[in-house]
Amino acid sequence: MVITANTYLSGAGPLGSVLGLLAGALLMLIIARNYYYMMSCYPGPGGAYAYARECFGHDHGFLVSWFLALTYLAILWANATALPLFARYFFGDVFEFGKLYTLFGYDVYLGESLLTLAAVLLTALVCSRWSRLTAGLIAACAVVFTAFITLCFAASLSGHGGGMDHLFAGDGNALVKVLEIAVISPWAFIGFESISHASGEFAFRRQRIYGILVSAVVASLLLYVFLILLSVSAYPDRYSSWLEYVRDCGNLTGIERLPAFYAARHYLGRPGVLMLIAALLALIVSSLIGNSLSLSRLFYCMSRDRVLPPYFSVLNERHIPGRAFGLIAAATIITPFVGRTAIGWIVDITTLGAILVYAYVSACAYRQARIQADRTEMFTGAAGMLVMIGFGIYSLVPDLFSVGVMETVSYFMFVVWAVLGFIYFRIILLRDEAGHFGRSIVVWIALLSLVMFVSLVWMSQSVMNATSGGIRAVEEFYAASGPQTTASVGEDQIALIHRVNARSMAVVVALFGVAFGFLLNNYSVMNKKAIESETLLGEALDIAFKDPLTGVKSKHSFREKEKEADALIARGAADPFAMVVCDVNGLKHINDTYGHKAGDEYILAASRMICGLFVHSPVFRTGGDEFVVYLHGDDYVHRHRILQHLHDMSVANMEIGEVCVSAGMSDFDPAGDKNTRQVFERADALMYEEKKLLKSINPGYAPDRKET
Repeated sequence: MVITANTYLSGAGPLGSVLGLLAGALLMLIIARNYYYMMSCYPGPGGAYAYARECFGHDHGFLVSWFLALTYLAILWANATALPLFARYFFGDVFEFGKLYTLFGYDVYLGESLLTLAAVLLTALVCSRWSRLTAGLIAACAVVFTAFITLCFAASLSGHGGGMDHLFAGDGNALVKVLEIAVISPWAFIGFESISHASGEFAFRRQRIYGILVSAVVASLLLYVFLILLSVSAYPDRYSSWLEYVRDCGNLTGIERLPAFYAARHYLGRPGVLMLIAALLALIVSSLIGNSLSLSRLFYCMSRDRVLPPYFSVLNERHIPGRAFGLIAAATIITPFVGRTAIGWIVDITTLGAILVYAYVSACAYRQARIQADRTEMFTGAAGMLVMIGFGIYSLVPDLFSVGVMETVSYFMFVVWAVLGFIYFRIILLRDEAGHFGRSIVVWIALLSLVMFVSLVWMSQSVMNATSGGIRAVEEFYAASGPQTTASVGEDQIALIHRVNARSMAVVVALFGVAFGFLLNNYSVMNKKAIESETLLGEALDIAFKDPLTGVKSKHSFREKEKEADALIARGAADPFAMVVCDVNGLKHINDTYGHKAGDEYILAASRMICGLFVHSPVFRTGGDEFVVYLHGDDYVHRHRILQHLHDMSVANMEIGEVCVSAGMSDFDPAGDKNTRQVFERADALMYEEKKLLKSINPGYAPDRKET
């Protein structure tokens, strides 16, 4: 937060920074409202990942989790690697032993790497074993850094500093400066929504969630403002203004390199420095714990959905996803050895990651609010989406409005992470036995388009950087050697630019080719799964709509037919039809005398008898010994003759101990019948009349069928 305040100051000045942060905080309150709404709708672990999964499907959920995990990990890495910087500033070279190498201009020491690893492992151990201790540590750290930063700022109000003589930095457009700060507000405030990952664990009423989210945003805003104003309130006498001082901090050492600490010493002496040191350390510790807790719940939820291996969804004896903390530690082991510069490039990506995540949460809130007709959340959801889309365009098109908000390398790393997402998604598809993933090709086409676009931005920025460097080289050579020798150095620089352009194009084509290849491969897997699903669905429908014993239509199929016919009746569009209700006589005698296998054969014989008569109409088995025929077409025209034939066959079969079927028929009356149930009930009543008639014709009827 201290270093961030310096960055804001050098770019926008105190007033520009405060206004930009205020605008960003107001926007974050909209996002906070969307989070509160989604937590109310979907309490439980996972946060934005769970919301996207529930509202838009598992593919969208994976996309959100992929960038949300990187965002939280990057912030965790940034805070872990901030400990060596903290030690360098305040304890000298205590941990600068065992130099390993220099990477991207940053010296990597074994001592500092071990310090970072110790902090990460200790955090994982504490968080995975003692939940009350972690809660107490976060609360204590919050009190420490809030109180001490506030006290130092209050001391600066005494007015004994150098004065604030520049409200904005530089001569650029003030509105653009404010906008630049507002655009990175998703990064500045990321973490306020961490409670969304544990909303199912709250011991308080959920109505308090929004107040907690608002408090987190407001507190962050005030602390940023306090540090910014503190940093410009005092500066060394050799500088003419705070602006000159802040821009020269990179060349300074010790306390003077950190304007906020210099001001605290100016007003409060050594106690002021110690308070800010304690505040900074508390901020690092609370961030390590907070991000670890959020990541553990996110990984736990992803593991339950098989995005990660199920191994990480196991809770320990304290009901904590301890293995998830192990995964966090494993993902952090390498970071101390890549250097602070590379970590800074990764942290840059968190701006885009936060924008994407907040946009999805807003889209989820809007969709859910439309379903539930909640107008307030429909507005905040739509507003959040539009703002985040605007921020995304601003961040991804660096020369559209200003010089951009990310380093050139960060664009490249964003593309690499997206391509890795394509690769990992294929692994998920191959082990997705439940068929949850691979249902939305649109999200992957959109990601591929984003990969292509960001790759081109990276290539453009690389060429521009090479061009700017070439121009500076020509100017420097010209100034040193005279105009007569500039041709050769100019040609060398042009050749260099061509090489950079060719290399960048080759990398873009390679990355896009990999992403496109995996998209095609993923699509083929998705298509194969879709075909298999359709086959399984067809088989399931066959099972659901077909009686397994007789092969005629099932009771479920009859209910669907009733709904279809009732809809036609309600519209006055039903064609003439009739229903025949059939009951198989003597089935109980067969089951009791010869067994159920013989009973099944008896039902099959009855089914063949009915289907052989009603050859143009669907036959449904609606019970153990009950069949219904929905008459239409030729069967409807000849219904009375067919029904009489069934009666005659039953009478004849009774004489020889064969199958006998009682049947009753009723016609649909357009003038009086409002649904098919009325037709069925009349036919059912007539069936019982037929049963009585047949029993009177042959009182001693007992079907004879031996078990086979």
